[in-house]
Amino acid sequence: MLTKTLQKLGLNEKEAKAYLSALELGETTLQRIALKADISRTTVYDILESLKLRGLISTIKKNKKIYYYAEAPDSLQDDLDEKQEILKKAMPQLLALANLIDRKPKIKYYEGLEGIKEVYMDTLHYPEHEMAAWVADEAFYEFDKDFLLNFYHPRRIKQKTWLREIAADHQLTRAYQRDEVKSLRKTKLLSEAEYPLDVSINLYGKNKIGVMSFEEEIGLIIESEKIYKTLKSLFEFMWLRV
Repeated sequence: MLTKTLQKLGLNEKEAKAYLSALELGETTLQRIALKADISRTTVYDILESLKLRGLISTIKKNKKIYYYAEAPDSLQDDLDEKQEILKKAMPQLLALANLIDRKPKIKYYEGLEGIKEVYMDTLHYPEHEMAAWVADEAFYEFDKDFLLNFYHPRRIKQKTWLREIAADHQLTRAYQRDEVKSLRKTKLLSEAEYPLDVSINLYGKNKIGVMSFEEEIGLIIESEKIYKTLKSLFEFMWLRV
């Protein structure tokens, strides 16, 4: 039981056994500690040296012979207090490094049609927000219509996620515009020949970009405020000129 407790405090199993053996034996020899802890003599020497560095074992020389003894268990508390103080001093720098990592773009990659659905589904985590999107032709004509028409869009509408989208000018997309008010959607159309849209890009949640390539059956979710802002600026520029 005590061995397990000491392991939780940062000692490995052999260090814990050696320390407890020394604590029970009092001032003793390396051989006796090795025998009681059931650790080989060569191994226990290295272990005791490690424990000495941690202030848990000390030595005394008598008659040209080295004896070992365990420091009082209070030294374990001192060791923990020292580590806490070190951690406390290092914490501002550690947090600064963590913040740098947080500012780096986070990218999730998905494969297959089900993976593309995961990209769609992530947009539903932001109810009552506006989403801006470039919509690929395949999203209208080739992707899972049952998923889009009977699940995704009804969920989006129910949670009041408004959608502004730029899509290719086509007979079907013009018909798609007729029910825009009830669908919480506004669509503007681009020349299909001049400006083909081969992938869909959704901008949502203030810092998320969903990219869906239907023909290649891959999807990406990028979480980056800077990339989001740049693409949103491009979207607004196009929106005013379409």
